[in-house]
Amino acid sequence: MGDRPIYDRIGIGYSSVRRPDPRIAHQIHRALGDASLVLNVGAGAGSYEPDDRRVVSLEPSPEMIGQRPAGAAPVVRGVAGALPFADATFDGALVLLTVHHWPDAGKGLGEVRRVTDGPVVVFTFDNAVHSQQWLVTEYLPSMLDLDAGFATPAEVAEMLGGGTVEVVPVPDDCIDGFCHAWWRRPEAYLRPEVQAGISGIARLPDRVVDEAMDRLRDDLTTGAWRRRHADQLEFDAIDAGYRLVVSPGSAS
Repeated sequence: MGDRPIYDRIGIGYSSVRRPDPRIAHQIHRALGDASLVLNVGAGAGSYEPDDRRVVSLEPSPEMIGQRPAGAAPVVRGVAGALPFADATFDGALVLLTVHHWPDAGKGLGEVRRVTDGPVVVFTFDNAVHSQQWLVTEYLPSMLDLDAGFATPAEVAEMLGGGTVEVVPVPDDCIDGFCHAWWRRPEAYLRPEVQAGISGIARLPDRVVDEAMDRLRDDLTTGAWRRRHADQLEFDAIDAGYRLVVSPGSAS
């Protein structure tokens, strides 16, 4: 398997805060169209796997595989760049918040396209929008160094042979604890389990995170954070940069 998968190190307790949000799930599942046999690449603990279709999951990390719930789809241990499936095995594929971790996105997405004769649905993010969110600009700008240069949503679509890019709004009560899910609930970022569920935080040195959280705690105590973000607090959802790339494939 090569180097130890990153989520063997940062994925401990991941499933406790990374739960599928039903509104995001609806958008993802709708994009699959009528695909009936779906490959989930970089599947992790199985969030957003539809329960009304046949699913085969692929995941490199034993830590994440061990967090899959009872009755989850069968899982194969492997990596995106070398999928152990024949051409056009599946009529749909999911690639959910994982491409930015791949060493070669083009190779991995090419493999996904090879084995999928139907829609490929990629949940990713636009780094240009992500970089403007308050968690990054005010507290953790070093987060941007972790995934510098990874593929934009438009580039992901191009690598898959074409497709569309949709905004995935983040509701103010989002239950999937990814990076910007807590945009209106900043106190949550002070919790160690929330930090552990966000790869952009979990991969940073402890001293960087601790210093940032000390400043956030002070800003919450003094009211400075809420004064700066009073306008944003009027929204019930925001565009934090999350995108759904939908590549239709030849079966659509």
